[in-house]
Amino acid sequence: MNQADVFRALHRRRDPADPLVLPGPWDAASARACADAGFPALAIPSAGVAASLGYEDGQTPADEMFAAVARIVRAVDVPVSADVEGGYGLAPKELVERLLEAGAVGCNLEDSADGVLKDPREHAEWLAEVRYAAGGELFVNARVDTFLRGEKDPGRAIERAASYVAAGADCVYPIAAPVKVLPLLRSGIQGPLNVFARLDGAGPSPTELGELGATRVTFGPGLQRRAAAAVGEIAAGLVR
Repeated sequence: MNQADVFRALHRRRDPADPLVLPGPWDAASARACADAGFPALAIPSAGVAASLGYEDGQTPADEMFAAVARIVRAVDVPVSADVEGGYGLAPKELVERLLEAGAVGCNLEDSADGVLKDPREHAEWLAEVRYAAGGELFVNARVDTFLRGEKDPGRAIERAASYVAAGADCVYPIAAPVKVLPLLRSGIQGPLNVFARLDGAGPSPTELGELGATRVTFGPGLQRRAAAAVGEIAAGLVR
């Protein structure tokens, strides 16, 4: 069983109260800390990596992102998935090659660009090409950006999710979905469902999200931002 299969298996047959929780390391040191804490896999957030490299979210050059992914993968022995935004304009075959070269076993792929939702049919076709190029070597997490882009109807998210699953996506991620619609999304979406969780205690816990329908829970750049805030507090205490 390769690492992608190991990662894929982590999403299967989960108890609703026990979703797969994936922390978001942004560099080798944070990845080691997460792996040492006992997490079975990691999910790199593009925004966290961008911040660590001095870029705004969405502005990290592809070469720097893939290099960051490779450093994180080398630092740990657990499977690592990477958020590679919209694919950096790379053709599916090249995108897959770059991900595999970096050692990633999975990827997040967005369905909007420059704040605008992509045509769902065209995006599904592109995802199908990624799936074909990757075979079983990558776990594809298709992000659904409808809620993020102001579309409040859960039906639109379910429609997009269905087309992405049909195209070969292993998991779908309706980012920014309101908690109240999670049971509806769960009932309408086939396969694993990724849900975002907050680290400040303002939202449901991972266990609660699992009971609402989440198969896996991720935190975006939340961990990196909390770490940066902690460093800021420590640094402020050193100023005389």
